[in-house]
Amino acid sequence: MAAADSKPALGIGMVGYAFMGRVHSQAWRSVSAFFDLPVRPVMAAVCGRSPQGTAAAAEQLGWAAAETDWRALIARQDVDVVDICTPGDSHAEIAIAALEAGKHVLCEKPLANTVAEAEAMAKAARAAAERGVYAMVAFNYRRVPAVAQAARWVAEGRLGQIRHVRAQYLQDWIVDPDFPLVWRLRKDLAGSGALGDIGAHIIDTAQFITGQRLTQVSGLTETFVTRRPLAEASAGLSAAAGGADGAGVEMGEVDVDDAALFIGRLSGGALASF
Repeated sequence: MAAADSKPALGIGMVGYAFMGRVHSQAWRSVSAFFDLPVRPVMAAVCGRSPQGTAAAAEQLGWAAAETDWRALIARQDVDVVDICTPGDSHAEIAIAALEAGKHVLCEKPLANTVAEAEAMAKAARAAAERGVYAMVAFNYRRVPAVAQAARWVAEGRLGQIRHVRAQYLQDWIVDPDFPLVWRLRKDLAGSGALGDIGAHIIDTAQFITGQRLTQVSGLTETFVTRRPLAEASAGLSAAAGGADGAGVEMGEVDVDDAALFIGRLSGGALASF
């Protein structure tokens, strides 16, 4: 095993330092302790809109520098990989610019907020691949040992012909109507709700395990909680205020789904329910 210091450095630049940014920071800090990598990840710079917030995040999360403009991050000579941890409304612009600048891209899911944006990103990724520049979406469940083992069993034929796939991903963090109207519940920022946010995971996992692609779908979505307190107002919200409809609490409309259900057909003939 080669000594870590003798391996070539791979400079990482991350855009966004909220929840997923913190998770990715932890991963970049610790990945070499778990895997014998051919390179040495270096946390070169993190980018955010707030100078004070970004500087504090850089110090807390272990980044060597802070930027407040993602274009400046991409232009840095010490950045080889651009890790995109922002809401979906900025994925396409940042990813395409990074790929065109010759930077490898790791982009959080959902890939984009519209089909047109996703197609433009895929086109840029194909062109970059011809120059040896890589791009991928952060579907982390592929790396869960049980999922990887299941994929191996299917590939080896140990499960026989796959005829039916059933997948579900249940979360309850927004079941409370008092939960604030965060960016994930706004279509202009997130593109979609439960379907894109967590449905994307089980769609990718099903395709990864089976080695097949979804070819037909039929489904429906629903929004059960249609109004929520604005994120800024919810900071002062308490049970004493009377809940989400309490006096003085400014409310906002939820314009994405908080539940989704669909059936599909896979390229190998299997039926699936999600």
